[in-house]
Amino acid sequence: MGTLAPPTTRPNFTAVPTVHETTVHETTVHETTVHESTVHEAEPHARADALLAEAQECADRDTALRLRQQAVVLTLDLADRIARRYAGRGIDLEDLVQVGRMALVKAANGYRTGCGHGFVAYAGPTIAGEIKRHFRDCGWAVRPPRRLQEVRADLSSEQERLTHDLHRDPTTAELAEALGVAPEEVVRARECSAAYRAVSLDLPVDHDSHAVEVVARESLDIDRMLRVDSVLHALHALTERERRIVHLRFVEDRTQSEIGEVLGVSQMQVSRLLSSILAKLRHGLDETERAA
Repeated sequence: MGTLAPPTTRPNFTAVPTVHETTVHETTVHETTVHESTVHEAEPHARADALLAEAQECADRDTALRLRQQAVVLTLDLADRIARRYAGRGIDLEDLVQVGRMALVKAANGYRTGCGHGFVAYAGPTIAGEIKRHFRDCGWAVRPPRRLQEVRADLSSEQERLTHDLHRDPTTAELAEALGVAPEEVVRARECSAAYRAVSLDLPVDHDSHAVEVVARESLDIDRMLRVDSVLHALHALTERERRIVHLRFVEDRTQSEIGEVLGVSQMQVSRLLSSILAKLRHGLDETERAA
């Protein structure tokens, strides 16, 4: 008998997707996911439109109110999403979300079906406008006049436009002409930007912190100003002759002998006069410090 040959093992070929096929597959999955997400988001918004249309036709006030409340709940994601756009600009996100949701309620009460492209299209600008108004009214550490706020808001866009047209930074006069205001208003609008955010004096010392350095410089300026003011008050308490002696000695830097020649007195008398004047000034400065 012949020997049976062992069965031939057939190789197992596994199809390996090409790079192109993998990319197409991933793109299809991504598009499908985005589409499903958009559909999922649009469904509550469509139901909100239907509820608001029903509320508009409803004769019962309580029922209409309940329908509008349901529509607001279905579109809370819209208010939250718009609020997040303005995060990190000096106002807590929680406050912005609250303002956005209140604006959403306002939009639901004022919406009329058949006018425009649906409730979301109507509510979006309303919510954004209320948030911007909140920044204008409540975002300032020291609130400047509303006129300056408006000029400041227009200044940035106008400066960008002029820089693009002129291929250089516009001057203050050019900005003022473009905005239709006086040059002084442009300067004041720029300065009022510093009033938007306050810097805490209790910030930890950090040599890399520009804000801390600014506060330190401003504190030194304030101290210097207070000292100068105290000296001026003390000088006003002197007589005309005493103030003249102070000017000759400490401004014109004359010697006691030269001052004596100007006043027609001896150098010894000038020395006594200076001692008396300085004692008065010290007393005046001490009185000012105690009053403060």
